[in-house]
Amino acid sequence: MTATAIPTPTAKTDPAPFNIAERLREQARLRPFARAVVVPEGYDRRRRRCYAHWTFRQLDEAVDRYARGLVDLGVTSGMRCLLMVKPSLEFFGLTFALFRLGAVPVLIDPAMGRTNVLGAIAEVGPEAFIAIPRGHVARILFGKAFRGVKINVTVGRKLFWGGVTLDEVERRGAQGHLPPSHTTAADVAAILFTSGSTGAPKGVLYTHGIFDAQVGIFEKDFKIEPGEVDLSAFPLFSLFSVAIGATVVVPDMDATKPAFVDGRKIMEAIEDQGVTYAFGSPAFWFRVVAHCETTGATLPSVRRVLMAGAPCPVGLLERVLRLVPEGADAFTPYGATECLPITLPSARRLLALGAADKTAQGAGTYVGRPISDTDVKIVAIDDAPIPRLADAQEKPPNMIGEIVVRSSVTTQGYYQRPKDDARSKMADAGDRLWHRMGDVGYLDDSGNLWFCGRKSHRVETPDGPMFTVCCEAIFNRHQRVYRSALVGLGAKGVQRPVIIVECTPEGRPKSREDEAKLREELLGLGKASSLTERIDTVLFHPSFPVDARHNAKIRREVLAVWASGRVRP
Repeated sequence: MTATAIPTPTAKTDPAPFNIAERLREQARLRPFARAVVVPEGYDRRRRRCYAHWTFRQLDEAVDRYARGLVDLGVTSGMRCLLMVKPSLEFFGLTFALFRLGAVPVLIDPAMGRTNVLGAIAEVGPEAFIAIPRGHVARILFGKAFRGVKINVTVGRKLFWGGVTLDEVERRGAQGHLPPSHTTAADVAAILFTSGSTGAPKGVLYTHGIFDAQVGIFEKDFKIEPGEVDLSAFPLFSLFSVAIGATVVVPDMDATKPAFVDGRKIMEAIEDQGVTYAFGSPAFWFRVVAHCETTGATLPSVRRVLMAGAPCPVGLLERVLRLVPEGADAFTPYGATECLPITLPSARRLLALGAADKTAQGAGTYVGRPISDTDVKIVAIDDAPIPRLADAQEKPPNMIGEIVVRSSVTTQGYYQRPKDDARSKMADAGDRLWHRMGDVGYLDDSGNLWFCGRKSHRVETPDGPMFTVCCEAIFNRHQRVYRSALVGLGAKGVQRPVIIVECTPEGRPKSREDEAKLREELLGLGKASSLTERIDTVLFHPSFPVDARHNAKIRREVLAVWASGRVRP
């Protein structure tokens, strides 16, 4: 009698294979001839904008060619591959090719500054480098950070730096078999670096399962449907659009400088391609809205305007809503690289609830209720690690504390940063961790979340803590104020609160007398609120330093150093 093999426990519990690139494969099957990615290609002789595009089938075929060619070069499953390619057809093709073969794309925002970028590269130790020529020049100049790189691919013209071009990769991958990647939902799919706006940039580990869960949220909560058109002002967001079956339109802009976009070129892309939704920072939308208001243009095709990266002024939301159709809305998703999204507040709902008036009185920024499969708690503020949720003191409604989150898109850690893992994660029953957002806020009686600022930016005075977003709102009500920043001078616990103001262009003081008058008016606003009555110093700054990624988050730690040299102890 022939014995029958008994499955081992390992075989029973082996996780099912899964790869996020299969989302693209499915879209290529369902809508092969629909446009997947559209990019601008200059103008014709009559100054009409020209575009190039790949359909979903063409994109999927390019992904296979790239993947086979990269395997032929020696790229393997699990290999860390630094990708420095501008938003383009090639960017989308290469990213999904790396996903498909199980390699791990490493994405670092070049706008973070040379020191941060080189530090991030050295930390992650990429084994392959795929970049435009400028990136390879940096590899030659700063070789120490790239010392682990063994495979080099140039997207564009290759000069003296060795390696192969992407064209050669395509030729190598024109035929042949692509071996299965054997990835699972729990395997690392990418390393995405934080912007470093409140500390050193950190590599966040994204799994195939987390990417898939995010795509699901965009379908269920954002209600994005196949066939819609996405304006790609933030390229990483648009990877989800491709996976959903939406067309991605890459505008003519420098994605690393959203605060300096040409509104005319953005509107050109929106009108030419019938864009139905777009995701950009408040700084990006300020430019687009200003262009529309100057020219009389509107956004008749747009159903959703998405803004993230920093709190969005209510006035900007009101201006955007005047440009879109009656049934359209603006949304300000709340989240972080480590957990995105958490909430999806609607501008129309915010205004209907009167939340804007509460914000102006110092209640913080309304960010709405947590989306599906997302749990939010408020715990006592603590700068030390908290190993378990049970070790934290949960705050009741309407009490400001530290925001902690658990959801299907909460990442489980950073790349080789155990100390940061300990400071940002808390264990709980089950297999999912809670992430400490590094933000402070509170839940109101209805379960809505209100954001009050970064934990590291709070000012610790002898009379208790002061929170940036709450206090700054008091001063932002003045018509001559563009934005303000609360900073603390001195040691924690005995800090002196100082408000720094950046005026609107037309509101800048014209003389010393005018500046003194404006300062007096601002101090009067402060004295009228219990939140800011302790502030007795107002400074004026010509242009706030902001984060590199969204050009919107105020770098208050830089402003604190600037203020310390201008205020007497």
